[in-house]
Amino acid sequence: MTFLWSQRSATAQLWCQVAVPGRPTQRHSEMLSALAQRSPLLARMRLLGAMSVRAAHTHGDHDAVPYYTKPAYFDHRTSPLPEIPFHEDLTSQENALKEKEKGPWKQLSLEDKISLYRIKFDKTYAEMNKPSNEWKSVIGSVLFFFGITGLIVWWQRVYVFPPLPHTLEEDWKAMQLRRELDMRIGIIEGLSSKWDYEKNDWKK
Repeated sequence: MTFLWSQRSATAQLWCQVAVPGRPTQRHSEMLSALAQRSPLLARMRLLGAMSVRAAHTHGDHDAVPYYTKPAYFDHRTSPLPEIPFHEDLTSQENALKEKEKGPWKQLSLEDKISLYRIKFDKTYAEMNKPSNEWKSVIGSVLFFFGITGLIVWWQRVYVFPPLPHTLEEDWKAMQLRRELDMRIGIIEGLSSKWDYEKNDWKK
């Protein structure tokens, strides 16, 4: 425990010394190398730091950034101000309209204001609140699959499943019931207890 605490204290002191400006770079590298030999974790941190510094000093453009890290347009009632405009690549007419926007808005017509809005946003609140007819396609799809399932069950019942055994016929079940009554099965609390053997009928 004492060794871990001393190593953590030494690490903290070393990082504080490295963070102080005006220190020689060679001394920093020597201290980091010596400490990295003692701690594999610091060696990994040093490697990641070097990689980040190299990536920061590369002479690449912004297109080298992965597309999934860039902000995306998201239009929703709970997000009234998207991070980026709806149209980023503007035409010459739209660029002229954006320059005109910098002047007095009294000089803008209603069509110009609508065009400027469409450059920034995709839908209005009225368009976002408008109900859609998606429920029709959902119900239609559900009924379609119900129909397909019914056809499959009918086909299996006719062509796949074997015929019902004779023990499920009404005459056979009646004879089986009479046999159980004659054998007085469940005479105390079961089936035969509900049968009146004198009247030859069910008890009321």
